[in-house]
Amino acid sequence: GSTTALCATGLRNLGNTCFMNAILQSLSNIQQFCCYFKELPAVELRNGKTAGRRTYHTRSQGDNNVSLVEEFRKTLCALWQGSQTAFSPESLFYVVWKIMPNFRGYQQQDAHEFMRYLLDHLHLELQGGFNGVSRSVILQENSSLSASNKCCINGASTVVTAIFGGILQNEVNCLICGTESRKFDPFLDLSLDIPSQFRNKRTKNQENGPMCTLRDCLRSFTDLEELDETELYMCHKCKKKQKSTKKFWIQKLPKVLCLHLKRFHWTAYLRNKVDTYVEFPLRGLDMKCYLLEPENSGPESCLYDLAAVVVHHGSGVGSGHYTAYAAHEGRWFHFNDSTVTLTDEETVVKAKAYILFYVERQAKSGSDKL
Repeated sequence: GSTTALCATGLRNLGNTCFMNAILQSLSNIQQFCCYFKELPAVELRNGKTAGRRTYHTRSQGDNNVSLVEEFRKTLCALWQGSQTAFSPESLFYVVWKIMPNFRGYQQQDAHEFMRYLLDHLHLELQGGFNGVSRSVILQENSSLSASNKCCINGASTVVTAIFGGILQNEVNCLICGTESRKFDPFLDLSLDIPSQFRNKRTKNQENGPMCTLRDCLRSFTDLEELDETELYMCHKCKKKQKSTKKFWIQKLPKVLCLHLKRFHWTAYLRNKVDTYVEFPLRGLDMKCYLLEPENSGPESCLYDLAAVVVHHGSGVGSGHYTAYAAHEGRWFHFNDSTVTLTDEETVVKAKAYILFYVERQAKSGSDKL
């Protein structure tokens, strides 16, 4: 179908910027997150000596002349308007270059790494003000976001932590004296290993044994694990490094669960890609069995439906190509830089996912499960 008829807008590739485009298109289809930015007031340019200076603050560089939040807002506003088939995100890319030196140049970058930097910097900048209105006032006015959100990464809560923020409980047990240590770690996404027994499978068919599923990856992440000799735990009771076990529980689930499949692994000299197909559900991903206190959650609060998938095509992290699939108003689209095409669920589920974005299901929906 033609992109104009679909009202969908692609993002021009500025020279190996598909890693950025795939993340931007995915985030633009997470409605709660996207709407928050689109509803922000546009930054006004002042007169006189401060003409052109933004009123947001980019703390990391101490540079008040650029605003990641503002350029991100403008990019999101340009998508889904139907007025153009492709938008050039060069102003946003310029700000990315200024405040994220790792992404300068035109070489291929890791989409997951970019997403983390982007969310972290949006979070930092949002802790500044909006044209004299404090961030906390705006967050409280947006009634759909929890004002009591406990997941704070680097200071006060923002829309980033209110939507993507969850909390892990990290439990370590000394195998010598039995002392248990617990700590809570906030997270914006979970990075999951593809279990080693599935890593040599290169096709979707089952000739080489059972197919790897997203549940296998989640189980591998949360299962009890004995730490090896290189990761000995400093036991405060034994007063020395001892053998121990580690286990993760999810203490608080986020509104949007972002799952990153660790497809790139360092060998002695290179970074190899794990090309295994991982089966994932479009609807009803049930996270209840990974919760620390499942009895305290409602019947629907642990169910998630897929909103977007980022795919890496090719063999290496420094090469290849990124595209994204995302659902918009009940229809699935494939975003390949400037080109946006309608697609179907059968095509989406065959994708070799790299990053999956799951949105918490609202209680009124059906109850099909993984």
